[in-house]
Amino acid sequence: MNRRIILDLAVTLDGFIEGKNGEVDWCIMDPELEFNQFLDQIDTILYGRKSYDQWGKYTPNNEDSDADKVFWELVHSKEKYVFSRSQQGTDHEAIFINDNIFEEVNKIKQKPGKDIWLYGGASLMTTFIQLGLVDEFRLSVHPVVLGEGKPLFADIKQRLNLKLAHTRTFSSGLVQLIYHWDGGGHERQ
Repeated sequence: MNRRIILDLAVTLDGFIEGKNGEVDWCIMDPELEFNQFLDQIDTILYGRKSYDQWGKYTPNNEDSDADKVFWELVHSKEKYVFSRSQQGTDHEAIFINDNIFEEVNKIKQKPGKDIWLYGGASLMTTFIQLGLVDEFRLSVHPVVLGEGKPLFADIKQRLNLKLAHTRTFSSGLVQLIYHWDGGGHERQ
């Protein structure tokens, strides 16, 4: 069975993944979410170049909690691919992919292994959705309305028919929605 590509991210009630200045201070790291279990389910992370530069090599500070340190250790133990128009090769921590995204991603999916986390950023997520490469959407909807910011679904030109697989609610007010996409309502461009 092919590995699945999972888009897992936090989103505001009004559909933003970042505030207008890139702020994510509204994002709750709810321990009930058991995010480390999700990290155990994957062995590969896909980044856009900006997201990789910001978070792909992030090192926790001494002031960060032990839980944060465990989280980042888990993240950095994964195989990483970075999608970049300019940067090439490998930097010993990641493999860079410049073009033929559909073909390259399908090669990764054919390799043996666990599921794959599509980390982002926004333009990479749009590209993957347009290419029909996202198998599962795991959205953690936060109880906040920002009013403006970077939208989750930007430049999507065609309908995607998703199937709700699971919902969970948390005492923090966070709601997790898991949808599967089976190719319905989508024409690959």
